[in-house]
Amino acid sequence: MEAIKFDVFVIGAGSAGQAVAQNCAKSGLKVGITERKLYGGTCPLRGCDPKKLLLSATEVIEMSKNMQGNGILKQPTISWKAMQKFKNKFTKEVPKASENGLTAAGITTYKEEASFINENTLALGSTVIEAKHIVIATGYKPRPLPVEGALYLKNSEDFLSLKKLPKHIVFIGAGYIGMEFAHIAARAGAKVTVVQKDESPLTGFDTDLVHKLTEYSKKIGINFYFNAEVTEIKKRKKKYNIYFNQDNKELHIKANLVINAAGRVPAIDHLDLEKANIAFSEKGIVVNDYLQSSSNALVYACGDVSEHGLPLTSMTGPEANTVSENIIYGNKVKINTPTIPSVVFTLPNIASVGLLEEEAKKRYKNIIVHYDSAENWFSAKRINAPVYAFKVIVNERTKVIVGAHLIAPHAGETINLFAMAIRNKMTTDDVKNIVFTYPSWSYDLNSMM
Repeated sequence: MEAIKFDVFVIGAGSAGQAVAQNCAKSGLKVGITERKLYGGTCPLRGCDPKKLLLSATEVIEMSKNMQGNGILKQPTISWKAMQKFKNKFTKEVPKASENGLTAAGITTYKEEASFINENTLALGSTVIEAKHIVIATGYKPRPLPVEGALYLKNSEDFLSLKKLPKHIVFIGAGYIGMEFAHIAARAGAKVTVVQKDESPLTGFDTDLVHKLTEYSKKIGINFYFNAEVTEIKKRKKKYNIYFNQDNKELHIKANLVINAAGRVPAIDHLDLEKANIAFSEKGIVVNDYLQSSSNALVYACGDVSEHGLPLTSMTGPEANTVSENIIYGNKVKINTPTIPSVVFTLPNIASVGLLEEEAKKRYKNIIVHYDSAENWFSAKRINAPVYAFKVIVNERTKVIVGAHLIAPHAGETINLFAMAIRNKMTTDDVKNIVFTYPSWSYDLNSMM
């Protein structure tokens, strides 16, 4: 069969893939794109956006609970069905709008799974595609759990589309997904259990603040099993038995739903990368500073699927622009990775940017750690917030802020101010000299130094 030829062909129509396709099409290149699921990608369809839409109603529950007796007389209740209907208003139009936007730009769209035939040729079902440059932007997928009975596991996508909230949900894993969804489910009325193989949730975040979040999570009804390794899942009529080892003891719990929240991995196993001489690792496609495959110069990768990729961040735009520029003009632009904040949208949020305390101690001779609880500050007292704490890390010699960690109702917003401060190498005096609005969460930065 004769191949259909393109200048650029993109595998994956999420935000990164669409941006590359649009940029290249605007430059006059002949562009094609394929998506094996729905056009739009993970974030707007089955990740960040729908998650936060479901979070919206639980924010009302949290605030009203905290303000009970302080102006609020009656607690609202959640309708899971109505929450889903609200979420669907935002997600249902994404696929059609995404594909229409690409088509309007002169980009040829396909709805097929792609696999490599050789270094510049793809198979899309019975269609053969040949391209001068191929861009892999397939993103992440749920990490498979190698346990007996894994077929009974549901994943984050299943949770986000639940028509009815089960009575008891077990989440295996306490990273971003496990903790965020556990908070949503618990406030929506489900009994929630989290089974985590490590000794605490959210490895990679400040341990002191994670401890505060864990203790508060218990208060809202989330039950934890730490240092617990799941070994088997068995189906019992309408329920499931989850077996796990903890402290050399085999335990089990029953639940109506079991969610695999053990993280995500690059979605590359269907691509037949070996046939195209594309090097990869468990972190994704191995790329150079131009986001070009280290072993096949015709191929680029961007978004979560590249080894350079930083999941759950806003790097897809800069990465897509880097790939586009290098395809159009030759390799002239190296990827620049700025200081990027991270947020877990539990309630309260826990947020981080820059160095952890342990990392800063290794990098600098002397550091100053400003760590304190702030529940008695006006911002927290105004809404009766039960948890508010911060840890700001400063290079003692230069007084430059090198790390910031927050747990607060709006930490996901406040952390952005610290990201700007760290990006611009601001000192504590620089921040104190900024006049923020009062009373506001931003104003509190002056008291955190």
